[in-house]
Amino acid sequence: MLCYVLLKNKLIAEFFGTFWLVFGGCGSAVLAAAFFTTESQTPINLGIGLVGVSLAFGLTVMTMAYAIGHISGCHLNPAVTIGLVVASRHPKPEALPYIAVQVIGAIAGAGVLGIIASGQDGFAFSDGFAANGFSPHSPGKYALMSALVAEVVLTFFFLMIILGATDRRAPAGFAPIAIGLGLTLIHLIGIPVTNLSVNPARSSGPAVFVGGWAIQQLWLFWVAPILGAALAGIVYPLMAGKGDTKD
Repeated sequence: MLCYVLLKNKLIAEFFGTFWLVFGGCGSAVLAAAFFTTESQTPINLGIGLVGVSLAFGLTVMTMAYAIGHISGCHLNPAVTIGLVVASRHPKPEALPYIAVQVIGAIAGAGVLGIIASGQDGFAFSDGFAANGFSPHSPGKYALMSALVAEVVLTFFFLMIILGATDRRAPAGFAPIAIGLGLTLIHLIGIPVTNLSVNPARSSGPAVFVGGWAIQQLWLFWVAPILGAALAGIVYPLMAGKGDTKD
């Protein structure tokens, strides 16, 4: 019974955490990346731009890491869950429930964001809605191979940061800051390539509402992040040696 309650609490935390990641991160892209004033004859862009969106994603993870890290570990990402399982940092039986609620939370976050965004004249999900893509749907028109390599490599280093920052030998209390800033840096690199995923749940949320091309290209944003995370789950323990876990 106690195990059931603990798992339930973890799953609730993961749901709300992933909701916040998608609502906050994708919301910054959809609502605030480009915002033009209408109070003058010459509109001025007051939007937060690429840097602001990158920081927003990092802040969502950092704030949730402090809020729910002690409850669920604050994965918010199927690739993170899988990488931690591969590294023997997370119980295998909890992997599928974690992934399921992460995807549900991401879809819920995207849904609430869609309700807000649709209040503006001219809004259309088909305009992108912060969905991830490659080739004609890449912000910088990067091809499939570029998108694949970027997502694998950036997810690999994101997991290396997570595994290192949460190593029991690392300075205590600073993991959320390192992980949040790591995700910010990763977005600064990867947004022009794919709108940056490194998270299958984050990709799935907007894709459900965009449909069409976003669903067709979604496979990449599951395969590449999981591959990169699994590789980090193998490499970090080999590099760090035994005794890297806080459990």
